[in-house]
Formats: sequence, structure tokens, C-alpha cells
Amino acid sequence: MSVFLYRWGRFAYRRKWIVLPVWLLLFIVLGGLGAKLEEPMSNDFNLPNLPSERATEILDKHFPGMSQGFEPGAVTAVYVIGAPAGTKLTDAGNQQAIQSLVDDLGGLGIVDHSKPLTNPVAAAQSMGCLDGDRTSSAFISKCSNAPLNVLNGQDPDSVAVLNVPFTIKNFADVTADDRKIAYAAGDSARQAGLTVEMSGTLAMEQQQPSGKSEMIGMAFALVVMVISFGAIVAAFVPIVTAVVGLGAATSLIFLGTSVIDVPSFTTFLASMIGIALSIDYALFIVSRFKHELAVQESPEEAAGVALGTAGSAVVFAGLTVIIALVGLAIVGVRFLTFMGLGGAVAAGFAVLVALTLMPALLGALGRFLFKPKIPGIAQHDPEDDTQVTNGMRVGRAIGRMPVVALILSILVLGLLALPATRIQLGLPGEDSMPKTTTIRKAYDLRTAGFGAGSNGVLQIAVDLSKVPADQRQAALDALHDKLASYSDMNYVTNPVLSPDGQGAQFQGVPKTGPNDQDTKNLVSEARDAEAQLQAQYGMQYGITGTTAIYADIDHVLLSKIVPYLAIVAGAAFLLLIAVFRSVLVPLTAALGFLLSMAATFGATVLIFQDGKFGIISEPRPIISFMPIMLIGLVFGLAMDYQVFLVTRMREEFVHGKPPTEAMVSGYHHGARVVTSAAIIMIFVFGSFMLEPDVTAKSMGFALAAGVLLDAFLVRMVLIPSLLVLMGKWAWWIPNWLSKIVPDIDVEGARLREIQRRAAAVREEEPSGVH
Repeated sequence: MSVFLYRWGRFAYRRKWIVLPVWLLLFIVLGGLGAKLEEPMSNDFNLPNLPSERATEILDKHFPGMSQGFEPGAVTAVYVIGAPAGTKLTDAGNQQAIQSLVDDLGGLGIVDHSKPLTNPVAAAQSMGCLDGDRTSSAFISKCSNAPLNVLNGQDPDSVAVLNVPFTIKNFADVTADDRKIAYAAGDSARQAGLTVEMSGTLAMEQQQPSGKSEMIGMAFALVVMVISFGAIVAAFVPIVTAVVGLGAATSLIFLGTSVIDVPSFTTFLASMIGIALSIDYALFIVSRFKHELAVQESPEEAAGVALGTAGSAVVFAGLTVIIALVGLAIVGVRFLTFMGLGGAVAAGFAVLVALTLMPALLGALGRFLFKPKIPGIAQHDPEDDTQVTNGMRVGRAIGRMPVVALILSILVLGLLALPATRIQLGLPGEDSMPKTTTIRKAYDLRTAGFGAGSNGVLQIAVDLSKVPADQRQAALDALHDKLASYSDMNYVTNPVLSPDGQGAQFQGVPKTGPNDQDTKNLVSEARDAEAQLQAQYGMQYGITGTTAIYADIDHVLLSKIVPYLAIVAGAAFLLLIAVFRSVLVPLTAALGFLLSMAATFGATVLIFQDGKFGIISEPRPIISFMPIMLIGLVFGLAMDYQVFLVTRMREEFVHGKPPTEAMVSGYHHGARVVTSAAIIMIFVFGSFMLEPDVTAKSMGFALAAGVLLDAFLVRMVLIPSLLVLMGKWAWWIPNWLSKIVPDIDVEGARLREIQRRAAAVREEEPSGVH
């Protein structure tokens, strides 16, 4: 591999005016096609074979068409109406404003007129739900379906909900004009003094990266690279490759939306991966090129050697990221699979740009790459063994006190990992939206009026086909009473029989919100009761709705974390055996990764779930797919740093240095570039905490924390200390294993042999002969 990349690096450097136009053409073509053929992305987090599908099947059987409103991809719209302070919705002026809202909605072309709209105040009055003893069971039974807040709060007539059917069938078909028209329908009611907010999928906008975080991340990365290279021009080259790589990757993803349904979060993940990896890989190669310029006979030769050495490590590091992300398909979750594929596309372009565009840019800039130099910055070449760098000082300190370094690193990681034992998972819902959005305002208004559980009503579908006709009412009463008896259940509506008399459906309103753990426990308890009721009456039932579906997804994803972690750690072990030709080094690398992951989960729980340190104003469960995504991403990055730092230590050991001296020398050579790369990653990922979306904030923090802990505690403290303590046994490999493990030559040993032979030939040539 090193020889091939060496030859390609020289070619691309020499033929730069061919390579650069080809890349420009590819960039323009991909960008144009992606922009022209892009289709809306979906927010569908649905999974197949969930327990909630039983309810959907029963509804389809006995209530045809009713299940469509409970599918994650269905288009729904709910208007939440609030009365002005000190008034009630039953006041004459407010009633007139509500009727005006109903009339305006009825005049919209996108509303399904086959299902007439009903004034919620008029409906509640007709049900007799605005008078009487609100604490009586008869009142609760009669009015639990009322569209007004008649069951909670001291001012029960201040909030109402209006469900509006629309003709749009798929979320992907919703346009910005549809959202604007639907929201504007409430303007007349707002002018009359009412608060009218809109929730549901119709109100949701496609969540795309704002671009602000990427720009901030790149700005920080630029500062780090200026310090690392000590030159301004060189610092801009990785930025250029990052823009090209990310632009090409996102264009390809947009192009893919014209063929398949792509989840909206895909581009966000691809943005983080594309920027971070493109800059990191460019940093590795440019740093090596800077050193080779000082020792090689020509800039072209320096480019070839830089690509043959650092480029080989980039290929392997990039492959580990791609394998980890593509491996998400093993989990069996469709949206997670696509997110992994999107990240893998970005990682692939990061490698491709580093190996093809980078040497051409080096050729275009040549020796001007490191001009003008900034005085006092990066004056010493970290490859120069005669210079005592900070990396050498830290390496020597670890070499003198390996036990202390090992214990301290494990202690810090272990303490940070403790909060991970109470991790709770949830999917982004209306409560995750920024407070300035109408969806979030509708959620808060509905919560104030009806309770948090009203935002995640449980839909119970009952199959009575196997229950004797004379026992069906008793069976429904038993189920209703059982569900209503749970302490976390606010109330349960009366059942509605199906036209064929063999099915029924009713709703259960929890006391807590859709993502609250108590609500998920309630769903589980309600399902567990089926066995007893089925044995007694022969009936079957299922529970669906957004809350139940989210609880099912959380359970599936949580159950996949350990298997996926085992797969990734196992893959790390096998891959690193091939790289380091060792058994103990890969083993410690994999175990170190598990430690950094546990610590990262703990830190994320502490900040975003427990709400410590005031970083977020509203603590909430960890996004369901974050743990698995985090494992895949940080695994790839961890192997990056493991390869770039430890391969040089192995090289020094193979060339005859004692284990401790080999560790210190390798630390000296690799510390600066790994430190710079890790800091860049931390800034790029951490910048996403500036996004208004809580999901983006938590993902950005978790990735930044993962890189920080794995790079600086595991790769640069724990692993070196273990190498010192294991001594020569760190590099032991059984003979039988050595024979079957392929020699991928990440260190570029074959390349150096070719250079030695070429130098010997030049020395033997007579003077003046070329």
C-alpha cells in the first residue's frame, strides 16, 4: 500500500493541473445534480416488528383507515387554542373567535373536507362537560374525550385542542407553503386575542444543518492549524479539502434522495464527520510533508513519501470509520442504517480527498505552502530527534511513572462512567423543539392545560373476536379498570365499539410526558396485563400511538448497544492485530475504547439527562440512537489516534530501541499531530452545541467528549503506560498467527527499502551520468 500511494503522490504532485480540474469538474457535477434532483427528507423513525404494530393490525381489521393517524410518517395537525389571561374559551367573544378559526380552516384547499371540523367549545357544551362535579367518576367518564381542558387545572376552560384532517398523505409531500397556509389560518383568531399554536407533523420543518456550526468549527480548526504549522497558507489547505469533501458527500446524499427515502438527520451526521475527518487527514499528510521537505531531495519526492507513510495510515484509519458506520446496518434499524451510510459516504470522501486532491494542492503550492511563517510558532520539527519537545517531555514522564499514569487515567474514566448506569433513552419529539417554534409553544400550552401526558396519548386497540358476545362488555370494563388503576395513568376514555362489534378502541392519557421513563414503564405494565385478561376473557389488545412507538424504539435500540459494542470492539481487535502484528496492543486498545465509551456516556448523562452545570435549561433523556452512533464514530476516531501514535512506537521498537525508549520516541514524533487533530475534532464537534436543536447539542457534546477522553486519556496516557509496563511482551505475536495475518505495511517499511535502493544506485552512478 505504501509503495502504491508513494507513486500516486508523486504523480498527483507532478500532474497537478490534470488532477485539480478533474476534481473541480466532479465537484460541480455532483453539486449540480444534487441540487436539481434533491427530494425532501423524512423524519420517520419507524421500526418493523414493534409491539405497537399489534394495535395497528387490530385497528386495520376492525376500524379500517383509523391506524393511519398513528403511523410515524402520517401527516397530522393539531391546533392548540388558549384563552387570554383572565378569560375562558366559553366567553362569547372567544367562542366567536374559535368559530372563525374553524371556518377559516374549512376554507383551506389542503383540508380533508370529507371529515367535517367541529368547534371544540361547542362540542364540549353538547357533551355537558362544562358544568358539574369535575371530581366525580361519572364526569370523568363522560368528559374524558372532551376537546377542552375539563379534567385538569384550576381554570379548566382555558385550553382547547382542534384536530384537523388534511389531504396530504406523506410527510415528504409537505411544502413550506402548506405549513405557512396552515399556520396563517389562525391569524384571525390571534387578532381576536386567542393564542393559536400548531403541532403535529404538518408543522415540522426539515431539520437541516444551519451552516453556522460548521463555520465556527472550521474557524477554530484554522487557528489550531496555524499554530501547528506555523504558516498561514498551509493552515488553509485542510480547510479547502474539508469544503470539497463535505460538499461532494452532501451532494451525493441529496442525489440519493431522488432514489430512496433518506432520514433528515443524515446530513447533520455527515457534516460533522466530513469536516472533522477531512481536516484531520489533511493535517496528518501536510505535517508529514513539512518534515519530508527538509530531508528529501525534491518537493515531489517529499509529497510521495508523505502520502506513502501518513497516507497509508489515513487509508486504514478511514476504513475503520467506514466499517464502524456501515456496521450500523447490523443493528437492523432502518433510519440508523441510513445515518451510518451517510456518515460513511462523508468519511469515504474525506479519505479520497486526502489521497487525491491533497497531493495536487501540494504541487500547486510547492514550497510556498509554509510561507509566510509566523514567528515564534512551530519552529521545531517534531520529527527531529535532537529537539526536546513537549511530546518528549510527557512521554518521558509516563515512562518514569507508568503505574501512576495508568491508575490516574483509569480512575478518572471510571468516575465519569458512573452516571452511565442510569441512562434513559428517548426520541426527539415536540418537547425537543426550540421554544420559539409554534410546535414547542403548542406542546407547552397543551401541557399547561391538559397535563404532559396529553402530548403522548396511548391508543388501545382491542380484538374481541374470540370473546363470547355476552362477555365482551365485561372484558372491556375489566381492561378499562385495569388500565385506569395504574398510578401513572391520568385517565382512560370510554371504549368505542367497531361497526362489526368484534373490536374496540379507547385512549389512555398518562400523567407524564412521551419521553418520561414513567410513561414507558406504564406502557410495559399495560402490555404485561394482557396475559391475565386473555386467559380470563380470550381478548387480545395492543397499544400504539407516538408514546408507545417511541418506547418500543427506545427498548430496541437500548438492547442493541451491548451487541454492537461487542462487534465493534471485536473488529478493533482483529484490525489492530494486522496493523501492529501484536496481540496485547490490540487488546489494550479495544479495552481502552470501552473505558472511553463508558466515560463518554456518563458525562453525557450528567450534562443532558441530569442537567448538571447548567449547560442546558431542560434536562431530558438521551437521544435513542446516540449511544450506538457514538460507538461507531468514536471507535473510528480512536483507531485513528491509535494508528498514528502507536505505529511509530512499534517502528522504533522493531529498529532496536528498548520498549520504554521506543514509546518515548514514538510519543515525541506523534504527539503534536495527534494533539492537533484531536483538538480540531473537539472544536468541530463541540461547535454543534451552538445549534438550537437539543439533539444536535447533545450529539455535538457527546462526540467532543468522546474524542477528548479517548485521545488524551486513553491513547496518550493509558496506552503508553501499558506499553511500558508490558515491555517487549506488548509486541509479541504467536508464530502461527504471524504467518496468517497479512502484512499491510502501515509504517511504510517497503517504501523506505525502495528509497534506500534508489539512493544506493545514485551513489554508484558515475559523476555527471543521469
